[in-house]
Amino acid sequence: MNDEMKRLRSLCEEYTVLSHEDIDELISQAEQILARKLYPDNDVFIDVMNGLTGDAIVVFQRPPLAKKSLYSKDIVGQKAKRKNEAAVYRTFETSLNTVGLLARSQEDVMVRQRVYPIRNQKKNIGVVIVEDSVDEKMKHFLVAQNGIEQNRSHPISITSKEFVTDNIDEGILIFNATGYLVQMNRAAESYYHGFGYLDDILGMHYDNLSLDMSTFEQLNYLRSRNGGAGSMEKEIKFGNLYFEMKYIFDEVEGTVIVIIHEVTEVRKKEAEISDKAVVIKEIHHRVKNNLQSVVSILSIQARRCSTDEAKKVLTESVYRIMAIARTHELLSKQLEDDISLKAVLDSVIENMHRCYEDLYHITIEATIDEELILSSDVVVTIALVVNELIQNCYDHAFNGRKQGQINVDVSQKEGYVYISIEDNGVGYPKDDIKQNNLGLQIVTSYVREKLRGKLDVQSDSKGTKTAFYFKK
Repeated sequence: MNDEMKRLRSLCEEYTVLSHEDIDELISQAEQILARKLYPDNDVFIDVMNGLTGDAIVVFQRPPLAKKSLYSKDIVGQKAKRKNEAAVYRTFETSLNTVGLLARSQEDVMVRQRVYPIRNQKKNIGVVIVEDSVDEKMKHFLVAQNGIEQNRSHPISITSKEFVTDNIDEGILIFNATGYLVQMNRAAESYYHGFGYLDDILGMHYDNLSLDMSTFEQLNYLRSRNGGAGSMEKEIKFGNLYFEMKYIFDEVEGTVIVIIHEVTEVRKKEAEISDKAVVIKEIHHRVKNNLQSVVSILSIQARRCSTDEAKKVLTESVYRIMAIARTHELLSKQLEDDISLKAVLDSVIENMHRCYEDLYHITIEATIDEELILSSDVVVTIALVVNELIQNCYDHAFNGRKQGQINVDVSQKEGYVYISIEDNGVGYPKDDIKQNNLGLQIVTSYVREKLRGKLDVQSDSKGTKTAFYFKK
C-alpha cells in the first residue's frame, strides 16, 4: 500500500467510525481514480464525515493529469465547511449525485463541484468530488440558464403573486414540467442559503435541490401512483434539521409546488422527552435489579440471625441500599438542569463502593475535573456507562487477586470530554471483549448512539483500560 492510501486509512481511523470494510472500499475507489486516470482534467477528492463533529474531512486528493491544479497545496486532512461546500453535505445526507453547484475551496477560490456518493453495505461512507474552475463551466451554465429563461417566458397561472407570498414562514418552491425551479419565495431562498448554497438557486433542477433521496423522475412516478390525488406529504431529515414537505401537483400546467415547513424544534423537544424517559426507565431498571438482588440476600441472612446486633447490621445495609435509590431519584429530578459531572460520578463511585464493601481489598482512585458541567441527560448517560464499567471491574477484574485498584479519570480539552476507567486486574480474553461481554456491548451502544463518541478497550494480563471521548 503506497503512502497516499496509508494516509487515507489513517485519517479515516482517526476521524470516523467506519468499519475496516468501509475504509477498504474508500481505498479501492481512490486506487481506481489513480489507476484508470478518471477525470483527467479535474481536481478530484474523496471526503469522509467526522463521526464526532459532523464535518467533512478531505482524505484523498488528486490533481489534474494534464493541466494546472486549482490548488497550490495539499489539502488532505482539512475540513470542508458546510457554508462553502453545500454539494458535499447534500450528497452525504441524501446519497444523491449533486452536479454543478458553486463552492468555495479551502484556498478561497470559487469552483463548481460534481459530487458522487461512495456506498458500502447500503450506507453512504464517503463522497467523490470533481471540481471545475468557474470560468470553464460558466459557458455551459449560461446555456442551461438560457433554456430556463425560455421556460420562464411562459406564464404559469398557479405561480401568481397572490399565491407566492413573501410574508409567510414556509418555503415555497415551484418547478416546471421539466423539473427546473421557476419561482420561489424569500423563506425558501433563506433556507437554501442556510444549507450552504452559494448560487442563486432559481433555474436549478429539482435533482440538485432535493433534500431527501428523491429525484424529479421518482416524484413524477409517485404522482402517477398516487391515485390521482393532487398532493402528498412526508417528513424528512436533512442534516440536523427536520422538515414537513408538501408536494402539490398541477396536472394542467405540469408544475410541482413544494412547500417546506421546518419542524426541527418540535422534533428536538419530542426526542428530548423520549430520550429522558428512556434514561429514567434505565435508571429505575438498574435500581430495581440491585434492590432485588441485595434484599434477597439480606432476607436469607436475616432469617438465620438470632441476635439483635446481627439484625442491626442487616438494617444498616438496607439503609445503604436506599441511599443508592435516593441518588438515582435525585438524578431523575434534575433532568432539566445542567449539573456537575464530578458530583454525580462521586455518588456513583461511593454507591458502588458501598455495594461491594465486602471486597475491601479493592480501592478506587478518581481524578475528575471539577469544572466540567454538562446537561443532565448527558451526565445520566455517562453515569450509567461509568457504573457499568466499575461494576464490571468489581465482578470480573480481580478474581483470585488479593489486591486491586480501579482508577477513574475524567478531563476536558478543546471542547471534548475524555473518560477512562482502568484496573490492574486479570484482563479480558480478546474474544470476550468484542463478542461475549454484554456489559461492554451496552457501554458501546451508549457511547456511540447517545454520546456520539468513540470507545477504545485495551486489555491484557496486567489489567483493562476502557476509554471513551465525545464532543461537549
